[in-house]
Amino acid sequence: MLGSGETDFGPQLKSLSKKLFTVVAWDPRGYGHSRPPDRDFPVDFYERDAKDAVDLMKALNFKKVSLLGWSGGGLTALIAAAKYPAHISKMVIWGAIAYITDEDQRIYEGIRDVSKWSEKARKPLEALYGYDYFAKTCAKWVDGMQQFKHLDGNICRHLLPQVQCPTLIVHGEKDPLVPRFHADFLHKHVRGSQEQANHRQGLELTVVRLDVHRRALPWQVASDARRETQPAFTFCK
Repeated sequence: MLGSGETDFGPQLKSLSKKLFTVVAWDPRGYGHSRPPDRDFPVDFYERDAKDAVDLMKALNFKKVSLLGWSGGGLTALIAAAKYPAHISKMVIWGAIAYITDEDQRIYEGIRDVSKWSEKARKPLEALYGYDYFAKTCAKWVDGMQQFKHLDGNICRHLLPQVQCPTLIVHGEKDPLVPRFHADFLHKHVRGSQEQANHRQGLELTVVRLDVHRRALPWQVASDARRETQPAFTFCK
């Protein structure tokens, strides 16, 4: 929610070798530096984001890309991989979901009021957006997520079997916003996925995030990347 390349991936963007990689940090419309317009949340906003991302890659003349998506970005990546398979080579997602439950809705309501967030979580987003836009858009995001309950909670659940690219699914054991059952569901429904059993209880998501970016991006030896990062648990297709 409201994350951007600048706030969420700054260290990785600075550290990745510019000789080895061409990295595009894409902000969805209304997020980060993709403003104007202000962010809105029609029922198809994730599908709109996925199309926007693929259209951007086409405009930049990239025929195929590898995706990294965290949280809502992971959900967007899943949709992009399912709907535009010819353009997606490989994918890493973490902290992602395909549907929402009553438990998720309660969690989202708990973060609606940004004045109750910790200063550490709030400060970077306030600096990027200003308090008013940040607070207003956070509340709108919660409302946007709640509308999926009228679709039996489905966001992209029906698209998962269409994902064809090699996919690494990562999840933090202590993720406070996304319960583990979401990663289990993705593992079950993304075709051909296998549990790698790299479980290390207590490893923080921030460490996973940093290591996945540093080591999993090269892709040449996926098993070595998994062995080195040792996230809380991973599934790899």
